[in-house]
Amino acid sequence: MSALLDPNHAFEALLFDMDGTVLTSIAAAERVWARWAEAHGLDVAAFLPTIHGKRAIDTIRDSGVPNIDPEAEAAAVLEAEIADVEGIEPITGAPGFLAALPSTRWAIVTSAPRRLAERRIEAAGLPLPATLVAGDDVSRGKPAPDAFQLGAERLGVSPADCLIFEDAMVGVQAAETVGASVVVVSALHSAATDTAHPSIPDYRGLTSRSLDDGRLRISLP
Repeated sequence: MSALLDPNHAFEALLFDMDGTVLTSIAAAERVWARWAEAHGLDVAAFLPTIHGKRAIDTIRDSGVPNIDPEAEAAAVLEAEIADVEGIEPITGAPGFLAALPSTRWAIVTSAPRRLAERRIEAAGLPLPATLVAGDDVSRGKPAPDAFQLGAERLGVSPADCLIFEDAMVGVQAAETVGASVVVVSALHSAATDTAHPSIPDYRGLTSRSLDDGRLRISLP
């Protein structure tokens, strides 16, 4: 861990990013995006690091490829990603940790469109959350705070009273903007661990205890 989480603090709810945080779809995503980059004449090695944590339409808009329809391109990428779920797996320890949480106290907040999010959650064998905020639920994707604000709102809590699990810097920035506490999951890459937030390699040894008022006390390994 790069920092400590106050063991005496309790949270109203937990918000989890999806890709790279509770499941790994990096191989499938990079297969699809590599084909897209090649088709549009981009340097694949330089392009792939830009896809993580962002909505597809934002990735396409930021790619610098001229004379394309970002919405049409994003729709085509979505269909390709839905069709390719080979190798999608949960982050170690995530299934048990999520299954043990009260359903009204956690949500997945992802930049992926809802259809893709549900497909990947199912492919990873994770419990489908009662509250899922997807990239097509907001007009501004991460690092804008909109998705985390909406996730907290749907759970009936303030985002500042949440603990957010993230793996990408754009997500960490969004979490910081809403004033939430953050834990960085470093299972797949370590870029976001260069922050003042605590980090965990996976969910082994992570525990949650529900208090009498429903808040959650989280203990890091």
